[in-house]
Amino acid sequence: MEEPEFFQLFVEGERVVDADVRLSYNHRGMEKRCESLTYDQIPLLLARICGICSASHPMAVANALEDLCRIEAPPRAQYIRAIICELERIHSHLLWVGLAGHFIGYNTVFMWAWRYREPVLDLCEKITGNRNHYENFKLGGVRRDIPQEAIPEILECVNAVEKPLTMLTKAVLDDPVLSVRLRGIGVLSEENGRRYCVTGPTARGSNLPIDVRRDEPYAAYDWVKWDVITQPQGDVFAKAVVRLLETYESIKIIRQCLEKMEPGETDNEPRSIPPGEGIGHAEAPRGETFHYVRSDGTNYPLRYKARAPTYVNLPSFKASVVGAELADAMLIVAAMDPCYSCTERMAVVDSRRHIEGVLTMKDLLRMSHEKTARLIQHHGIHPAEWKC
Repeated sequence: MEEPEFFQLFVEGERVVDADVRLSYNHRGMEKRCESLTYDQIPLLLARICGICSASHPMAVANALEDLCRIEAPPRAQYIRAIICELERIHSHLLWVGLAGHFIGYNTVFMWAWRYREPVLDLCEKITGNRNHYENFKLGGVRRDIPQEAIPEILECVNAVEKPLTMLTKAVLDDPVLSVRLRGIGVLSEENGRRYCVTGPTARGSNLPIDVRRDEPYAAYDWVKWDVITQPQGDVFAKAVVRLLETYESIKIIRQCLEKMEPGETDNEPRSIPPGEGIGHAEAPRGETFHYVRSDGTNYPLRYKARAPTYVNLPSFKASVVGAELADAMLIVAAMDPCYSCTERMAVVDSRRHIEGVLTMKDLLRMSHEKTARLIQHHGIHPAEWKC
């Protein structure tokens, strides 16, 4: 899969002049494991590819299997799928905003974002039984229905989340320190975005209006009205704006799904699996998730393939980090919202002074916080002006 990752930066002083990105150090064996699992078990395993995207991968699994079987889930199941996926998008984007604040030394943003994320996770638990790893999507539908009597309560909770989201969004967008700290940092041009085939907010922050939910609709996304959010600047600030504004689109989608969803069946599981191939896409919070399955007609796949969005987004780090300061390297990586596993170390070799060492994540955080303090002092921003 896409984790862990290794980044080798070449610097002159504090300026990054080149970068090397290396992926796939860890083989988790999930694709091979799928070959010994039944089609009903596969979504449960692949939800574990990522704890944050634990609805997106099963959604892509269901799309791939239904493409293989040439069936569609009932409308009510499609609405439920969209609701869960958008709740996941909200809590994922809030998690990212909180971590971004932490990386630059604004822990107030971190506390706010994670506080407002809690009711969303509670709502996920109410609907599916779990705060993460929802385990609700399956071939042909969903495992758990939403009771009609619960819809008003769910709608009330969604409406309650919007007010603090508005406060947080305005605070982030209006804050002078965040503006000078994030604007112009880690720019990925529209041309380089196309060249590296980036996806998700990484693409939309570089003025590339691509979104699987609109371009190849699944679940209930072509039954409701919503907008694809883009920003032209391509910097870290643009990616933050895209994620914050996308939370409003998610709320808009959830409201419409709750209003349009009618009573009915939630499962259309086939009696047998035909031989053939199937592909499934889903727009995860980080971008397009792609799954492929090949069947010989038994209850076990011959081959299963999963590609997460981080796998295609990470190589673009080289295009956006060259020319940046070392203190900004962590922000530029974080702007892609990558999945990580045990990658908190960076080796340093100073060829001029013959010095070798290691920069830990704490060292990179310290450098980032120090730059934030320098910018505050340089621009003469008084603490009373801080929005965060």
